[in-house]
Amino acid sequence: MPKRSEEMLMDLWMSLLLVWITCIPCVSMTPIIGQSKSTQTGGSAVVASGLGEGQRLLSRAKRGWVWNQMFVLEEFSGPDPILVGRLHTDLDVGGKNIKYVLAGEGAGTIFAINELTGDIHAMKRLDREEKAEYTLTAQVVNADTDEPLEPPSEFIIKVQDINDNPPQFIEGPYRASVPEMSAVGTPVTRVTATDADDPVYGNSAKLVYSILEGQPYFSIDPNSATIKVALHGMDREMREEYLVVIQAKDMGGHMGGLSGTTTVTVTLTDVNDNPPKFSKSLYEFVIPEDLPIGKMGGKVKANDRDIGENSKSTYSIVEGDEQGMFEIFTDTQAQEGILRLKRPLDYESKRAFTLKVEATNVRSEPSSGGPFKDSATVKVVVDDSDEPPIFSKPMYLLEVNENAPINTVIGSVTARDPDSSSSIVRYFIDRHTDLERQFNINVDDGKITLAKPLDRETDMWHNITVTATEVRNHSQISRAIVAIRVMDINDNAPEFATEYEAFLCENGKPGQVIQTVSAVDKDDPIQGHYFDYRLVPEMLNNPNFTIKNNQDNSISVLAKHDTFRRQKQEMYFLPIIVTDNGNPPMSSTNTLTIRVCGCSKDGIVQSCNVEAYVLPIGLSMGALIAILACIILLLVIVVLFVTLRRHKNEPLIIKDDEDVRENIIRYDDEGGGEEDTEAFDIATLQNPDGINAQKGLLYTTLCIYTLQVWVASVTSL
Repeated sequence: MPKRSEEMLMDLWMSLLLVWITCIPCVSMTPIIGQSKSTQTGGSAVVASGLGEGQRLLSRAKRGWVWNQMFVLEEFSGPDPILVGRLHTDLDVGGKNIKYVLAGEGAGTIFAINELTGDIHAMKRLDREEKAEYTLTAQVVNADTDEPLEPPSEFIIKVQDINDNPPQFIEGPYRASVPEMSAVGTPVTRVTATDADDPVYGNSAKLVYSILEGQPYFSIDPNSATIKVALHGMDREMREEYLVVIQAKDMGGHMGGLSGTTTVTVTLTDVNDNPPKFSKSLYEFVIPEDLPIGKMGGKVKANDRDIGENSKSTYSIVEGDEQGMFEIFTDTQAQEGILRLKRPLDYESKRAFTLKVEATNVRSEPSSGGPFKDSATVKVVVDDSDEPPIFSKPMYLLEVNENAPINTVIGSVTARDPDSSSSIVRYFIDRHTDLERQFNINVDDGKITLAKPLDRETDMWHNITVTATEVRNHSQISRAIVAIRVMDINDNAPEFATEYEAFLCENGKPGQVIQTVSAVDKDDPIQGHYFDYRLVPEMLNNPNFTIKNNQDNSISVLAKHDTFRRQKQEMYFLPIIVTDNGNPPMSSTNTLTIRVCGCSKDGIVQSCNVEAYVLPIGLSMGALIAILACIILLLVIVVLFVTLRRHKNEPLIIKDDEDVRENIIRYDDEGGGEEDTEAFDIATLQNPDGINAQKGLLYTTLCIYTLQVWVASVTSL
């Protein structure tokens, strides 16, 4: 029915428009005479038609055209071209051969003019949204010669708007959000529609907004198109998303206006308006008493209807854990509370715990009255387990004197079975910690005895591991560390800190310090070391040296006179007795070696050997040995030469005055004639003594060269 009413209205409007268009030519000719804009300076303008009876003819000098503006309705589609207007000039009097000419935008295609009457018609359907106005020029010319009779006049044809475009939401559909539980009137978003019709002419582009769907949750301002919350207490947990349909209608929202719609999807965002809630009020967990510390004993969880950060909670124990046996850890991923063991449980001492656990929101809204929280009861039942023995101490510290006899009792360890059955315990030493088997333990009472003598100077500490095992269940084993400290006794005599070798200058003065001597002791008495130094009894009246105590556990060795000579005695041995302050005291005799040396005037040692003294030229014993070896070698060469001379071979040629022989030399190569006479020295072959003389000369030269080499080496030394 509403659709039928709209169609009837449209028919009525179209009828009115047709009547108005038909009346335009008659109505518009007379009033617009005064608005004519002509460049003609002569003639008169007259109204060619549209004068009623009794009206007088108006004339005005120096005017040509009777208007400069015309109107045509857009979207008109009648069977005939629509008359836009009529042009008339005062030159158009009976009998004049004139015609009207039209030029400009759309002339000849959109607009056509009757050359005789000046009527202008629109030949096509016009759309104001494509082009709102056309500028044309009209002119009167001679019909035969086309000679202009008047200057051209410009006028405008405006396309009048009709409501032919509905509003459109260019940016739609829309999405918007608003916090849940927002107050009534809270803005959500704003939508915008556009209308292509003329916003100046009429109400074709005047829009009014309304909600077609989405009430009573939201409302919209009809002019600004602002969507607002219209219902109090909208809860996201009940409904999260709403679809709102918005309508924009032109003609100010009146009947007959065109409309367009869009959708707005409104999402309620979460606020922290819901507390966490445990799924049950009582949790029960059974935990074995041998559960390792830090391991999980159970899980609790509180659910929150909120989402994101608003749904996160932390867990804590608020009551029932006065002994600090448990802790609760918050798993941020699963949002669970993990109950973990903080201290070891003991079934024999306490078999059950009742805890109060609380879940609290991490984030709270000031307006919601938070923070939100919830609590639940957690009952923990301890389950009895077969526990290993427990030592009375986690670590034992024992002491034993070094060099104590074998089987000496060092100490003992004790362990018990904490279970109600109380099994017998056996003790053993972990031999991985006592590889040399220096200790033994009694398997029944845990007494530790010495198996080998101990030396504190070798190892001061011995760390062994003792195990306690149940007789009933050998898999239940406990371990304890036993640290054994070896106590020191005075079983080492002091001795020189190093192998001392003192040097004494021949020109030294009496009382001069020859050497400072200190001692060391491998023992470590509690009161510290104190050493006493003295000469052996047979050296108490030593005429050469004496000792002086420096009061810092060291002594100085002093010379008694200045008549020490290397020729007389090169080296002295001074035995010194060093005694400690232990109980009983220990002593040792150490010998100090003192060498007599030649020194410079400044007391700097230059040489400490006797042979250096007998060589004023400064040659060392090594240099003398080298020279002697050279001389011996020379003598050997000379003897060898003489021996060779005496035992020489028979001569190759025996000379005889009466024996004349030819020297025949035979060889396989072809001779060279006279040029080959230098191949053999016949004189030499006939005189072998010459060969021996040359050998002697060679040996002599070699000896001289060898002597020069040795002399050079000795000189360098």
